[in-house]
Amino acid sequence: MKTPRLDLVSGAPYWPLAAGLLGVYPPLTANAECEVAVVGAGITGALVADALAESGIDVIVVDRRDVARGSTAASTALVNWELDVELEALSEQIGEEDAVLAYRASLGAVGTLERLIRKLPDSGFTRRSSLYLASSPGDVRRLQREAELRARHGLPSEYWDRKRLAGSYSFRAQGAIRSGGSAEVDPYRLTHALLARATGRGARVFDRTEIVREDFARDAITLKSARGPFIRARRVVMALGYEIPRPLQRDIVKLSSTYALISEPVAEWTGWEDRCLVWESARPYHYLRTTGDGRVIIGGADEPFRDPARRDRMLPRKVQRLSQRLAKMLPSFRAEPAFGWTGTFGSTGDGLPYIGEWGQAPGRIFALGYGGNGITFGAIAAEVIRGLCLGEPAEEGRLYRLDR
Repeated sequence: MKTPRLDLVSGAPYWPLAAGLLGVYPPLTANAECEVAVVGAGITGALVADALAESGIDVIVVDRRDVARGSTAASTALVNWELDVELEALSEQIGEEDAVLAYRASLGAVGTLERLIRKLPDSGFTRRSSLYLASSPGDVRRLQREAELRARHGLPSEYWDRKRLAGSYSFRAQGAIRSGGSAEVDPYRLTHALLARATGRGARVFDRTEIVREDFARDAITLKSARGPFIRARRVVMALGYEIPRPLQRDIVKLSSTYALISEPVAEWTGWEDRCLVWESARPYHYLRTTGDGRVIIGGADEPFRDPARRDRMLPRKVQRLSQRLAKMLPSFRAEPAFGWTGTFGSTGDGLPYIGEWGQAPGRIFALGYGGNGITFGAIAAEVIRGLCLGEPAEEGRLYRLDR
């Protein structure tokens, strides 16, 4: 097996040969027109393009990088419906009815992803339960209330006390919420598979094409590329990951640097036989998942983002810290570190993304601020944006509006 190297541009590991074989797209070399232009060819852009193309909408996808080589390549790909802001806390912010609607939309998005992926080439999608560990004894009562609230609204969660947890897992914690309905996936392969299906339905994809200017007319937006050719579209979807597009204020989301470590293949899974997703009640939190080839991924060690150079310089120290954290969370587990990587993500105060139109930017639709639920929120964004483009706004779309 070839050893993956660290891509210091995107801060993500990749297979140098395989990365170019999943899909090759040309840069924009001639002017083009479409109904909807999607700026960003990561997992969200691919989900949006696939949904729009399925509905018969003429769509063009453009990215300044190669396809899926931005924040998608750095994703640790826990497809979790549980939000970074707990249901009880979210209820205090937006009301219990809307908080439950947001949680149900997230749970439903995992099912939507499964249905989408069922007809695509293998992208490593596997259903997993999740284990939300109490990071300290003081968190136990809060997690008990959280589990009770979720159960009252039909969400698939239950509280496990320390004794029950120790009987099934080797994780050290005073208690945990165990939930069904989550998953894991290979986001790089999934992005390429979605774009391949979208192009088969008429979509056009151009990567290595940087948009440097936007010109607004009454019924169209013109995207001028650095090479010269332009795209003219009725609507533009900005799906840029953690990059905040103009004219939005940069503080609309909080940017953080995050780090991840992947192990060599593990021989035994004693104390973690079901290989569920694992995360913690502390903020910021650490999280664990496994891979199809029998490795462990641990992520976390987050800190406020300052600049890419500082983020990358801290990688060796952060990887060492993650290795120590893995040993503490699973003291009887043996997982030899293989390599690490780093990336940047954006999050919001209520844990919900920003998806939708903004009155001060006519013709543009935004999708950003995903926190730890990037792929799940990407699936939600695809349905919300499809509804907007078809004139059929989704009920839950109001939860994600930019002016909330």
